[in-house]
Amino acid sequence: MQKCSVVIITFNEEKNIERCLQSVENIADEIVVVDSFSTDATRQICLNYGVRFIEHAFEGYIEQKNFALAQATNDYVLCLDADEAVDGVLQQSILAAKHAGFTCHAYEMGRSNYFCGRWIKHGAWYPDRKTRLVNRQKARWDGINPHDKIIMQAGATLQRLPGDILHYTYYSLEELVTQGNRFTTIQANAMFASGKKANFLKLYISPLTAFVNGYFLKMGFLDGYDGFIIAKSVAYNTILKYAKLKQLWQNKGK
Repeated sequence: MQKCSVVIITFNEEKNIERCLQSVENIADEIVVVDSFSTDATRQICLNYGVRFIEHAFEGYIEQKNFALAQATNDYVLCLDADEAVDGVLQQSILAAKHAGFTCHAYEMGRSNYFCGRWIKHGAWYPDRKTRLVNRQKARWDGINPHDKIIMQAGATLQRLPGDILHYTYYSLEELVTQGNRFTTIQANAMFASGKKANFLKLYISPLTAFVNGYFLKMGFLDGYDGFIIAKSVAYNTILKYAKLKQLWQNKGK
């Protein structure tokens, strides 16, 4: 049976981290938490669960997660955020894969997102498939901050596991708006740094495409009012990040 590490990055996650840790207790042979110098009770909660707690300055989501991945002592690593947890079905799926010796290099699973009192089951937010259990020798985090993703080496094998990661995202519309504003600023700055620009298609067509994809093609309308709000927020955040990117280029030219 292969051993499995769980790695989690944190910053002031006292309201979430215990739930996350409890969900992986029977999966993990090792739990590594990389913390960005939290000022709340995150550290003490983690230590209560016997995790290996490492403090490391935050340089970006991708950078922090690659650092955390490198801290694991086992080749197979389950990567989680503090506001996530593993449901019972996924726990059993991972345990079965462990007992089988992890016959693939990477494992994909669904992620169910919590929004204002309910779990979203359609649209752009579900099944929201994520590759999160990987052989770290063949994986790295990439993407555009803050939207990171795991990239596997060419030829790596992938298997889908039953069960979901439970993502406790937004408890209110205020949180949705605040996080959207924060994340689009991070995205715009990352795109600006890499030389990307906001053209007509990005500013005018991409938001419409995002709404149609989430609300109609992925049947977000089946989630009712919440599905509409989510689809609109995805479209709004799409135009917002490109508008901010355009503004960055305008300011540079002044």
